[in-house]
Amino acid sequence: MTAPRTLTARALLLDMDSTIVNSEAVVERCWRRWAAEQGMDAEEVLKVVHGRQGWATMAALLPDRPMEQNHEDNRRMLAQETADTDGVVPVPGAPAFMAALDGVPHALVTSASIPLADARMGAAGLAMPAVRITAESVSASKPDPEGFLKGAAELGFAPEDCLVFEDSEAGIRAGQAAGMRVVGVGERAAAFAPTALVTDLTLVRVEVLADDAGVRLHIDG
Repeated sequence: MTAPRTLTARALLLDMDSTIVNSEAVVERCWRRWAAEQGMDAEEVLKVVHGRQGWATMAALLPDRPMEQNHEDNRRMLAQETADTDGVVPVPGAPAFMAALDGVPHALVTSASIPLADARMGAAGLAMPAVRITAESVSASKPDPEGFLKGAAELGFAPEDCLVFEDSEAGIRAGQAAGMRVVGVGERAAAFAPTALVTDLTLVRVEVLADDAGVRLHIDG
């Protein structure tokens, strides 16, 4: 657990996969299939797939591969992932956490496409935030900060007033590059120096502040 244990923010920016939605089973199935097609070690591939858009992961793994092929594989994988919701569930504590944000400025900032985000949030039984930044919204994948900066701008807040929830290296680096504080969620986040760290969202209590002053988050360890 990293300090501080109490954080205030005017707005929250939430990653989706492995942060509020547990889609690890689907991600593993799809990327194992892709790794087999490329003749690659699936375990090595799975170490780097989290947080980025699929084409960006493919480019990192196969730097000499034509980008057109990466985008084509990414389109195919997005279709597979969207159709496969078996095992997609909320991260522990996510339903109560999201319900507590009713009326609090917040946005989804995900590397998923709109159809994939709809499918996974629906499968997990979580309401889609009114503001969402998806793969279609940005020109660069995480760890580029573009998505988080766009989310803050759409909510009408400066980066320093926003707090990011993320699980992956790419996502945490993106939040940090945007000049935002980051709450890391899950074991994967521990290695990347988030502002605070929780194993899941059952350890976060949301206190809504008066006069539209945002939220105070009480983080237990």
